[in-house]
Formats: sequence, C-alpha cells, structure tokens
Amino acid sequence: MAQDPVFSLHRYFLGANRMRTHFDDLLKQGRADVTEDPELRLYMEAWYGMLFVVVEGWRELALHDTEVDELLGSPHVDLLRRVRNGVFHFQQDYYDDRLLGFVITDGTAEWVRNLNRALGRFFLEHLRARRQVTEN
Repeated sequence: MAQDPVFSLHRYFLGANRMRTHFDDLLKQGRADVTEDPELRLYMEAWYGMLFVVVEGWRELALHDTEVDELLGSPHVDLLRRVRNGVFHFQQDYYDDRLLGFVITDGTAEWVRNLNRALGRFFLEHLRARRQVTEN
C-alpha cells in the first residue's frame, strides 16, 4: 500500500506543535517578553516557521477542511510566510521585520493558535479515519 502523503505532512505538524508546547510551557512560567527572552523567542519562531511549512504542504497536497481553509484565507498567512523566511534564512538585523511583523500585528496570536488547533483536529480525524479503513 502506498504511503498516505498526509502522514508525511503530519510529521511536520508534530514538530511545529512540539515547539508550541515548549513555548506555552515558558508562558505558563510567566515568561512573556519575546523581545527580551531568547529561549521564549526561539520556541515561538520555530513554531511559527515550522507551521508555515505545514501550510505549504497543505496547499501542495490540495487538502481541504472548512475551518483550516477559512483560516488560510487570512492575510496573516503571508506574515507567517515572512516569519518562516526570517527564521530559516539568515538575517543581519536581530529584530528583523519579518520576525516581529507577525508578533506586532493585531490578531495574529489568536489566529496562529486557531490554525494550529484546526490542523491538529484535521490530522487526528484523518488518522482515525485511515485506521478504521485499515482495520476493516
């Protein structure tokens, strides 16, 4: 049986989501200033950058889900792409606009969490459905 490419995309989501959990753990400790806390910033940037890779894969695989597709219709997607570029391509400016532009834009924090949650739900539903097919 050929491998489901959604499984491959899920691997990228797992990495992004793990960075989110590290980020959230630091927030729970009261650490909240990404401009002054390099560890907090590291996890946030890694999460955002890796999440955009999932967005790219989503589009490449032409996947569809009402909630995810609605979130991907946001102008925040392009800001997230710029974060990915700023994180994974060297920038001479420590506080590069590609990185901070996303952070200072209204609504991005809620949007990225909603996107992460919706993608997680999609993958769980997809994996459960595939498991049922293979078990029957």
